[in-house]
Amino acid sequence: MTDSTASDLPDESLKQLAEAHGVSTEYWDYHGNLAAPSRRTLVAVLAALGVKAANAQEVEDSLREASLAPWRRTLPPTVVVRAGSQATVPVHLPDDARVQVYVNLEGGDRLQLLQTDDWTAAREIDGVLIGQESFVIPDDLPLGWHTIVANIESASGENTYSATAALAVTPDHLDLPASLGGRGWGVMAQLYSIRSRGSWGIGDADDLTELAGFLGDEGADFLLINPMHAAEPVGTMTPSPYLPVTRRFVNPIYIRPENILEVARLSGPRRSLVQWAHEEVADANLTADAIDRDAAWKVKREALEVIFAAGRSRSRQRDFERFREAQGPGLERFALWCALMEKHGSFEDWPENLKDASSAFVANEARTLADRIDFYAWLQWIVDEQLGRAQAEAKAAGMSLGLMDDLAVGVHPRGADAWAEPEAFASGVGVGAPPDMYNQLGQNWSQPPWDPGRLAETAYAPLREMVGTVLRHSGALRIDHIIGLFRLWWIPDGLRADQGAYVRYDHEAMIGVVLLEAHRAGAVIIGEDLGTVEPWAREYLASRGVLGTSVLWFEKQEDNGWPLEPGAYRHLALSTVNTHDLPPTAGYLADEHVTLRERLGLLTEPVDQVRTEARIERERMLTRLREHDLLGDNPSERETVEALYRYVVHTPSALVGISLVDGVGERRAQNQPGTDKEYPNWKIPLADGSGEVVLVEDLPDNVRLASLLTAVREEFDR
Repeated sequence: MTDSTASDLPDESLKQLAEAHGVSTEYWDYHGNLAAPSRRTLVAVLAALGVKAANAQEVEDSLREASLAPWRRTLPPTVVVRAGSQATVPVHLPDDARVQVYVNLEGGDRLQLLQTDDWTAAREIDGVLIGQESFVIPDDLPLGWHTIVANIESASGENTYSATAALAVTPDHLDLPASLGGRGWGVMAQLYSIRSRGSWGIGDADDLTELAGFLGDEGADFLLINPMHAAEPVGTMTPSPYLPVTRRFVNPIYIRPENILEVARLSGPRRSLVQWAHEEVADANLTADAIDRDAAWKVKREALEVIFAAGRSRSRQRDFERFREAQGPGLERFALWCALMEKHGSFEDWPENLKDASSAFVANEARTLADRIDFYAWLQWIVDEQLGRAQAEAKAAGMSLGLMDDLAVGVHPRGADAWAEPEAFASGVGVGAPPDMYNQLGQNWSQPPWDPGRLAETAYAPLREMVGTVLRHSGALRIDHIIGLFRLWWIPDGLRADQGAYVRYDHEAMIGVVLLEAHRAGAVIIGEDLGTVEPWAREYLASRGVLGTSVLWFEKQEDNGWPLEPGAYRHLALSTVNTHDLPPTAGYLADEHVTLRERLGLLTEPVDQVRTEARIERERMLTRLREHDLLGDNPSERETVEALYRYVVHTPSALVGISLVDGVGERRAQNQPGTDKEYPNWKIPLADGSGEVVLVEDLPDNVRLASLLTAVREEFDR
C-alpha cells in the first residue's frame, strides 16, 4: 500500500534529505506491506519543518545545510542522558582555540568535565576551521536538570566566550511503587459521564472524590479518568477531551462550586444566586440523554463569577498568589488567552494584531484585562484544589496509586498552546494515524505537532511543564498514543489521512524527560501502544519501566488469529477488556461496533464479511474462556462479561483495568473514531443496559457492579 504514483515518486536526494530531518521514507502498513510517502507528501512535511525541497537545487542546498548545522553550534541545544550511564558531549570551536567544560548542577555545585579522545577531522565552516572535542559526562550525576557550560578561549588569549546547554539526567528505569505489591487493579471511567444528584449536568471533581473513595473501599488501586485538559472558555465547548486548547491546564467545568471555601462566607442573596444556577441544570442529572456541556458551563460559570467577586481572606489570597507564582508564565498566558476569547470570541474573529502573542497589542490588552486574567487563573487554582482533595481521598481510601490521569496526544490548532507558543509547533500539517483494521481510511485528528527541533532548543520545556503539571495530583499517567514520543503521522494540509508520513522524534530524550517528571512525582507511566507499533518500541518502553496497554479483543496469536493465551500477555502492561473507542463489552458481544460503523458509512469491506469476522472473533473468545473453565454453557450476558475480566486477571499484567460501563451494563460507545457530528461522541452519561441513568450514589448498591468487582477480587486473591 502506498500513496505514490509513478510520476510522484521521490528521488534519492529527496529521500536522503527527508531522512536527515527525521522524516521516514518507508514504513510498514497494517497489512504488513512496505509503503512509502509520495514526493508531494515529503516536500510538504519538510516545508513544515522549515526545510526547502521544492526543486533539485533546494534539495541540494538543504542537504548541505543539514550537514553543516551541528558544526555551527558550540554545544548541542539539549543533552539527555541516563543516570548510571556514561556519555559524551561534543564541543565545536575554532580549531586553534582552548576550552574548559563544566556542569552546573541543579543543586548549586559545579563539576568540571574531563576530555576524551575524539579524532573527528576539523571542517571549514563559513570560512573558519572548526574542530570537535568531546567531554565525558560521568555516570554518577544526580537526577535532574543541570547546565553544561563551555568556556572557550582563542589561541591568543584575547577573545573568550561561553556557550551553555541544558543537561537532563533521567532515570534509567522507573520501578513500580512498593505499595502496589507487584500487581493491582482499578476502574476506568469517563468523568464527565459520572454524575450525582448534586452535579451540574456533568461529572465533576466532587463526583470524582466520591467515586474514588467508594472504589478505594472496594480494594481498587487506581481510577483512570479521561483527559481533563481545558476546552474553550466561551462559546461552543469541544466535547472531545482529546482535542483540548491546552494539555497543561484543567477544564474548570469540573469544579463543584458549592465546595469552594468562600461559598460558606457568601451573603444570603449571593448564595441564592449559586443555588438558583444549579437548579437550572439539576434535572439533567436524571436523564440518560446526551450531556450538554455548554448548558452546564453557562450556569456553572455564572455561579463561579459570583463566588470570585465575593473575594477571599488574606490567607486565601496568599494561597492563590503562591499558586500563580508556582505555575509561572504558562498560567498567565493561558489566562490571558481565555480573557481574549471572552472579549473577542472565536480565534478566527480576533483582530490580526492579537493573534501574535508576543505583540505589543497583546501586552496592552493584558493590562486592560487584568481582572479577567485573575478570574481565569483563579479557576485553575480552584480546580487544582478540588483535584488535590480527590487524590487525597483516593489514597486515604487505600488506593496504592489513586487517580490515573490521561494525556491527550495533541491540542486544538487554534487553542491556547498553539497561540502562546506557535514556534513550538509545525505549521501546515496535522497529526493523525494511517489506516488500520478499525479505521481503514486513516484518521486526521486536526492537531498541530510539536516541532522536534524546537523541543530540543527549549530543553523540552513544553513537554516537561505539561507532564509536571498533570502529575500534581495523580499517582499514574496514561499517555495516549505514546508512540507519538517516537514518531507521529504528519498529514499535510489538503491531503487525505492516508497520504501522510512519519516524522521521528528523539524518543530517548522524550521518554527520559517524562520519566524524570514521573520520578519526581512518584508516579507510574502507562503508554497506550495499540495499533501499528514496531516491536522494538514496546521492548524499549518496557526496558525503561513504562507499562504498555493490552486490550483483550486486540490481543491475538499471530499464526492463527485466536485470542492470546493469558500467560502470553506482558507483565508491564495495563490490560483491559475494552477501550473507550469500542462499545462497552455488552454492546461489543452483540456486534454493535459493526452495526454502528455500517450505519455511519465507515466500513470499507462488505458488512456481511465484517459481521462474519466479528462472529468468528466472538466464538473463538468464548471457546477460549471455556478452555480455562471460566464460562459454562448458556451463560448470561453478565456471566460472560465477568468471565472476560477473570481471563484478563489470569494474565501476568501488572495492572488490570475494569470499565465502569461494563460494571453497570451500559451498551453505548463513548466515541466512534472517524466521526465528528455523526455520533454524540464524548457526551454519553453513565446508564445501565435498559437506558436508565446510573448516578454516583447508586454505585455502592448496584448489584451488577458489585458482582463484577467481586469476581475480579476473587481472581486476584487466588
